[in-house]
Amino acid sequence: MVYLAILEHPAGGVSALAEQVGVSETVVKESLDELAMISLLKPSTEDPGVFRPVAPEIGLEALLARQQAELLHRQAQLEESRAGLAVVIAEQASRRPAGPKTDAEEFVGIDAIRDQLEQLAHKTQYEVLTFAPGGAQSAQALQASKPLDEQLLGRAVNIRTIYLDSVRNDPPTVSYARWLTVLGGQVRTVPVLPLRLIVVDRSVAVVPLDPNVTRAGITLLRSPGAVAAMHALFEQVWENATPLGVAQPRVRQNLTRQDAALLRLLSQGDTDEVVARKLGVSVRTVRRMASELMAELGARSRFQAGVRASERGWLDPGIDLSSGG
Repeated sequence: MVYLAILEHPAGGVSALAEQVGVSETVVKESLDELAMISLLKPSTEDPGVFRPVAPEIGLEALLARQQAELLHRQAQLEESRAGLAVVIAEQASRRPAGPKTDAEEFVGIDAIRDQLEQLAHKTQYEVLTFAPGGAQSAQALQASKPLDEQLLGRAVNIRTIYLDSVRNDPPTVSYARWLTVLGGQVRTVPVLPLRLIVVDRSVAVVPLDPNVTRAGITLLRSPGAVAAMHALFEQVWENATPLGVAQPRVRQNLTRQDAALLRLLSQGDTDEVVARKLGVSVRTVRRMASELMAELGARSRFQAGVRASERGWLDPGIDLSSGG
C-alpha cells in the first residue's frame, strides 16, 4: 500500500503517506526500509536523502528474478541433501549383517521403541491396528503419538485403536481419541485387553518384550503366521468393542462389562494391584468397585461374593465382556 501511494504521489513525505495509507508514521518508515531493501525504492540523484520509487515493470521484474535465483539455489541445496541422504542410507545398509531380516527382532529402551515406531509409520501404506491397554494414556505418550497419527491420517491410512473402558473417565485421553476420530480414525473400548499390540499393513506385528513392563522394549514379528494370529485377535476384539461416544452396554442388570471383568479377575486369584493394571484403574478404584459389588450381591466377603456371582451366572465364561452379550 505504501509503494502504491508513493507511485501515486512521489513527492509525498512520511506524514502525507501515513495519512494517505491510514497507518502510523512508524509503519510507513518500516515499509520504506523494506522497499529500499528489495530495491523498489532508490535514492534520488538530486537529493540523496530522498528515495524515489522504481517503476513496477523494472523493480518487480528484478525482484522476481532475484527470488527465482534464490529458488534455484534452494533446489540445488535440496538435491545435494537428497544425494547425501542416499549416501548415508547406503552406508548404513552396508554395515548391517548380510542376509534377510529375522522373523522376530527385539529393540530395548524407549528411544529404540520410538525409533522403530517412527520408521514403521513412515513405511505404513494402508492400515494400523492398535491395542492400547494401561488405561489413561500419559501426556508424554499422547504427545509422542500425535505427530505420527497425524502423518498417517494425512496419507489416508486406516487407523483403528482399542482402549480400555476406563479411559472414558480420563478427559485428556478422551480428547485425544475424539481428535483422532475427527481426522478419520476409529476408536473403541473394552474392559480388558490381552496385551499391548500394533499390527501394520497386516505384515508386521509389534508386541512388548515384557507385557508387564511395556517400556522395556518391543519385538517386531514378521512371520506371516504370527502376524495373521495377531490380526485375527484384533478383529475379534474389535468386532465386540464399543465405539467411543456410545454408552457402555450392561452384561446384566446392575452389572457393567467392567464389573464382570473385575469379578472374573478376582475369581482367578489376581491381586488388587494386578486387577487394577488390567482394568487400567487405580487400586483404590478396584477396592471401591469390589465393595459395591459385594453390597449388590449382599455378600460379607469377596469369597461369598464370588459364590453368589457364580450362582447368578455372572461368572459364566459364555458372557462376552467386550460385547455386553
